[in-house]
Amino acid sequence: MKITELLKRDIMLLDVEAQTKDDIIEEMANQLAKRNYLQDKQKFVKAIWDRENQSSTGVGDSVAIPPHAKTNAVATPAIAFARSKPGIDYDSLDGKPAHLFFMIAASEGANNDHLQTLSRLSTLLIDEDFRNQLMKASTEAEILTIIDEKEKIKLGQEESDNSNQSNQTSGPEILAVTGCPTGIAHTYMAADALKDKAKELGVSIKVETNGSGGVKNRLTDSEIANAKAIIVASDTKVEMDRFDGKQVLRRGVTDGIRKPDELINTALSGEAPIFKSNGSSASSGSSGGRTGFYKHLMNGVSNMLPFVVGGGVLIAISFFFGINSADPESSEFNQFAAALMNIGGDHAFGLMVAVLAGFIGMSIADRPGFAPAMIGGFMAATGGAGFLGGLIAGFLGGYVALGVKKLLAGMPQTFDGIKTILFYPVINIFVTGLIMYVLIEPMANIMAGLENWLGGLNWCQCIIIRTYTRWNDGS
Repeated sequence: MKITELLKRDIMLLDVEAQTKDDIIEEMANQLAKRNYLQDKQKFVKAIWDRENQSSTGVGDSVAIPPHAKTNAVATPAIAFARSKPGIDYDSLDGKPAHLFFMIAASEGANNDHLQTLSRLSTLLIDEDFRNQLMKASTEAEILTIIDEKEKIKLGQEESDNSNQSNQTSGPEILAVTGCPTGIAHTYMAADALKDKAKELGVSIKVETNGSGGVKNRLTDSEIANAKAIIVASDTKVEMDRFDGKQVLRRGVTDGIRKPDELINTALSGEAPIFKSNGSSASSGSSGGRTGFYKHLMNGVSNMLPFVVGGGVLIAISFFFGINSADPESSEFNQFAAALMNIGGDHAFGLMVAVLAGFIGMSIADRPGFAPAMIGGFMAATGGAGFLGGLIAGFLGGYVALGVKKLLAGMPQTFDGIKTILFYPVINIFVTGLIMYVLIEPMANIMAGLENWLGGLNWCQCIIIRTYTRWNDGS
C-alpha cells in the first residue's frame, strides 16, 4: 500500500492557523472528523493525548508526528498533513519549532499493510531534502507527487539493502533493536537513522524492529553470538535474555533517532556494559540450547516454580504453630497459621497447575496459546486430573492455537485486526476446553489409582505422597 492511499487531499492543511501544540492537534483532528475519518473525535483526541503524554512526538528537524494511537475511534485509517511556515512550539526533542505535522489515525483493526505504510512515512521524514521539498510545495497535488517519488526511491533502497545483507558472510558488526509504545513511527525512524549512520560510517548493522505489526528482521542466535555489541533503543519491552554476556547499550528510542552516531561509536568502542540476564524474559532465536518438548516443558516449570516455592514456604511456616494449627476444630488452631495455609496451600498451590499449563502453551504458540492452555490447566486442577492433566492441557492448548492460526491464515487481511482479539481466543478456548472436558475423568481416575498404589509405601515416602497429593489437588 502506498502512502498516498492514506494521505488524501481533503485532509491536508497547507497553512494552518494554529499557534500552539493544543491548537494544531485540535485543528487536524477537526479536519479528520469533518471528512468522516473518525467515529468519535473526542475519544480520538483523548487517545492521541494519552500517547503524547508518554513522550513528545515532536521528533525534531522541524517534524512532528502528533500522537499515533490505534483506537476504535477511527473509522478509516488515514494520515492528515498540516504545515506551519512560522512554526509551532511542539516540545520537540531538539527544542526547535515544528513546521511539518503528520497525524496518523490508525483504526484498532488496522492490518499490517496499513501499519507498514504509516511506518514507512516516518522513515522518509529523516531526509532533509525531502522535508525541504515539502516546505516549498505550493499545492496538495505537488506534495503527493513529492511523497510518491520519495517512496519509490525508499522501497528500491530497502530491496538493495536486503540483498546486500543476505550476501554478507561474516554477519553484521553490530546489532540493534528499536521499539516504541505504539510501534508505528518512532520504531522505524530510529531503525532508519541507525542504518543510515552506520552506512555513512562504513559499519555493517542489522536492526530488529518491534513494531505494531510484530517483530521484523529478528536477530538470530548466530548473529548475536558474533556481534561486537548490541544497541537497544526502545521505550517498550524487548526480549533481553538472549543478549546475556554481550555488550549492550540501552537507550530510549528518541536517542536512536537523534543520536545514532553516538550510539554506534559507543557500541564500537567497547565501552557498553556487559548485560547480565536475570531470567525475567523469554529468550528468542531458532537455534542453540534445548528445543521442542523439553523447551516448552521447562518454560512451564520455570514459571510455576515461584508458586511452588512461595506457597511451600508459607505452608512450612504455618506448621511452626503446630501440625494442625490451620484446622479450626483443633486445639492447636492459630489464626495467623490458618492465613498462611490459605495463602500458600489454597491459592498459590491452587494456581500452580494452571500456570504450568499456561506457560507451556505460550512457549508453543506465543500469546494465543496462553489462555486456552491455562484454562485447560485450571480445569485439570479443579477436576482432580492434577499435574498430569496440566501437562496435557499445556501441550494441547499450545498446539490447538498453532492449528487454528494456520487454519485462519487464508482469511482476508481485513480480518487481521479481529482475529487476535476474537477468533483466536474463542476457538482456541472452546476446542481445548471441550477436549479437556472429555479427558478429565479418565485422567482423574489414573491419578487416583496412582495415589492408591503409592499409599502402601512406608512412612517416609508418605510425606512425599502428601506433598504430591496437595500439589495435584490444588489445595
